[in-house]
Amino acid sequence: MKNILVTGGNGQLSTCLKKVGEEHKDLNFLYVSSDQLDITDGSAVNAFFKENEISHCVNCAAYTAVDKAATEILQATKVNVDGAKNLAEACKLYDTVLIHISTDFVFDGEKSSLYSEIDKANPVSVYGRTKLEGEVAIADSWKKHVIIRTSWLYSEFGDNFLKTMLRLGRERDSLGVVADQIGTPTYAIDLAKVIVAFINIKSIDFGVYHYSNEGVASWYDFAEAIFEISKTKVELSPIKTEAYPTPAKRPAFSVMDKSKIKSNLGIKIPYWRKSLRECLLIINSF
Repeated sequence: MKNILVTGGNGQLSTCLKKVGEEHKDLNFLYVSSDQLDITDGSAVNAFFKENEISHCVNCAAYTAVDKAATEILQATKVNVDGAKNLAEACKLYDTVLIHISTDFVFDGEKSSLYSEIDKANPVSVYGRTKLEGEVAIADSWKKHVIIRTSWLYSEFGDNFLKTMLRLGRERDSLGVVADQIGTPTYAIDLAKVIVAFINIKSIDFGVYHYSNEGVASWYDFAEAIFEISKTKVELSPIKTEAYPTPAKRPAFSVMDKSKIKSNLGIKIPYWRKSLRECLLIINSF
């Protein structure tokens, strides 16, 4: 049986991985929170790997507070860069495959066509920069790695845009949502299934991959779909980015080309509205 270490064990993606993992009895997932394993502590990471025979490490741990990262640079760097490097070095020492979750925020958003894995990364925020530096640290440390860049994650678990919109839809009669930032909403359950596919594949082509659901949307489109499918009555207005200023800049366009991951894993990726509908059905059944 394979032992799979999953960092960030209490987070949204890890929780989705727990749900998906229930269907794979041949995989033994070891979920650890930051309290149980501080990935910024290299000695602690090495000790954990020494005590446990790990075949794959899935790094879901990350500093993801995009706006806070603008001022909490040291903390973001410790988790997103130092933590990623510590895991990569331990994986190299114990011949463990590292699956690392990254972000579309490594791009500046200046491109008007799909971003591929070979496009130049040029982050416009501290968060994006530290995530890119984490990618580089992994690539420099250990060859057996899979870096999955994803975007706009949501699910029935944790805090995310979907849950925020549902809450605001109950509290307000009207709402303005940014309409000039374009990307793709991604159901974290779908991403969790892809992670398991990488664990189970017999031969991995290591490197960087892009994964999101299919299709294109603005945050306004995403919110409109949430309210439409959930039958929430709220007057929704599209607004420009400058009307909703934030400490950290976001890429205006970050839709990713997923040809590589579809080819290598032989998967069909669901359209974002289809996955959103599935998620909302689950939420409404609670």
